[in-house]
Amino acid sequence: MLPLVSTALLTDHYELTMARSALHAGTASRRSIFEMFGRRLPEGRRYGVVAGTGRFLEALADFTFGPEEIDHLAQHRVVDDATLDYLREYRFGGSIWGYAEGDVYFPGSPLLIVEGTFIESVILETLALSIFNHDCAVASAASRMTSAAGGRPCIEMGSRRTHEWSAVASARAAYLAGFATTSNLEAGRRYGIPTAGTSAHSFTLLHDSEEDAFRAQVESLGRETTLLVDTYDVADAVERAVTIAGTNLGAVRLDSGDLVAQAHEVRAQLDALGATSTRIVVTSDLDEYAIAALAAAPVDGYGVGTSLVTGSGAPTAGLVYKLVSRADDSGTLIDVAKASKDKASIGGRKYARRAIDENGIARGELIGIGEVPGAAEDLDLLVPLVQDGAIVGIEPVDAARDRHRERLAQLPRRATRLSKGEPVIPTVFVDEHPDPTLFARR
Repeated sequence: MLPLVSTALLTDHYELTMARSALHAGTASRRSIFEMFGRRLPEGRRYGVVAGTGRFLEALADFTFGPEEIDHLAQHRVVDDATLDYLREYRFGGSIWGYAEGDVYFPGSPLLIVEGTFIESVILETLALSIFNHDCAVASAASRMTSAAGGRPCIEMGSRRTHEWSAVASARAAYLAGFATTSNLEAGRRYGIPTAGTSAHSFTLLHDSEEDAFRAQVESLGRETTLLVDTYDVADAVERAVTIAGTNLGAVRLDSGDLVAQAHEVRAQLDALGATSTRIVVTSDLDEYAIAALAAAPVDGYGVGTSLVTGSGAPTAGLVYKLVSRADDSGTLIDVAKASKDKASIGGRKYARRAIDENGIARGELIGIGEVPGAAEDLDLLVPLVQDGAIVGIEPVDAARDRHRERLAQLPRRATRLSKGEPVIPTVFVDEHPDPTLFARR
């Protein structure tokens, strides 16, 4: 994501001090399994959305310690010479599985499973968490917004409300969760996301009159453009817009005031002027609740910025990356887990399936420890992303977008309610619920 040759220093200092200590202790090469998961969803959320997989794999490909990175670590005495020698040759050679990008997830879902030596796997912790925690948060918020929009298009326009490179990541995450376009040109270039944009209030204020501004925009961009009509008086602006562009004006945009009332007034005015096909786009600090409140208004599209790129109140997905299994001195894998209060983890290599009923609706998230849970017809959730160091899981963002649409449709209808609730399906660790009929098809 960042314009750097290497991504290896996009990590925490303690990743490398652990590597140094493990090399010193002779435990660095122990086979280990790490798992990324969330203990809970943000309060009241009913599902989360997997996003960031593609960005993580891109970053992993560039996760090498070149001369500049080694010189920096040596100069600042982050690690000793033996660790520097190891890092010079570092390439992740293990295997990674994960939930496919665009899928949904729930508390305890093993979104990423990393298997390799301890040293090569632990170094990836911060890289994975920084990408997935951000992108899953944005995609989860975006999914709620597009569901609330009920098929009306949403435009991502939050670039000015976040870090410049977070803006690109946010545009990608929003698109895979159903947003139609982005205002961010770099996201369009990198990921092929459709871009859109017309003008701001400054363009109107630049001109001697609103009429001059509208005329300049229409002459330059054509009658299908979107004119911003709330710089001065909305009703006057709508009349001017139709007079200048004609009844085939593409759209008008409202960016302030009582959007519900204004949308009704503007729709009536446009229809009276004969501009029955002119669309109404609304912006102004929208979130999923504001979008839902506009459901009955004659609105044709929504532009969303700040709330989207900050996860609509949940700026991080709260994912963690924990060691769940490691080899002993004989090479035998043993399960390990934290027992800390409120931060306990469950040891063992996980396998995940989603129980789907005869109507195609999800009924439960099944997590097996050490063995695959559920029935053969249940949906396998973990897909290979890296095999013996070779990246195999990169796919176009449109594939994740299609998958999200499909997986969201498999959830019970209450999944898209905006009222606070529990996760829409339960997560069941099968060794804790040995009854094989728990999610049997009926």
